[in-house]
Amino acid sequence: MELTQEKALIEAILYLESEPVDERRLAGVSGLSREVVRRVIEALEEDYRSEARGIEITRLEDGVGLGPKRALWEKLKDHYGKRRDAKLSKAALETLSIIAYAQPITRPEVENLRGVAPDNMIRLLLSRGLIKEIGRKDAPGRPVQYGTTREFLKQFHLESIADLPKLDEVEEERFKLDG
Repeated sequence: MELTQEKALIEAILYLESEPVDERRLAGVSGLSREVVRRVIEALEEDYRSEARGIEITRLEDGVGLGPKRALWEKLKDHYGKRRDAKLSKAALETLSIIAYAQPITRPEVENLRGVAPDNMIRLLLSRGLIKEIGRKDAPGRPVQYGTTREFLKQFHLESIADLPKLDEVEEERFKLDG
């Protein structure tokens, strides 16, 4: 079965959605079964593998969306990658990488790893939606714990946090928290 009309419908929904959507939502909006939605997504992924296509199905956590092919992103990111904010400073990127690799993590733990108070960087990353408060640590004072967001995954073109580049032993040791 070619699923021509179904593919057109799901493609249009993905185009219109601003955020990745899960199969349940796609089924609800399209009126198709989740099994058909799953098959359509697989068929669209196959269609987009062609070198003549500039987009691909992107996966983010449990959702799918449309985005430029990763191979094309290098040519496009200077123009389209700066939608909301300026580039992050080295200090902000360092703080963000600590949070990404060590999450959940508290402000004092970030300070311990960075060696500098991270308050301004945490405020900046929160304002840009790259990190969020994800709970409180069961410790004296119940400090806030931070983790990365879906926006972080989107901006860095990751499907999940597991897709972060692997650290070598020296780098991995740097992100270990005491106790």
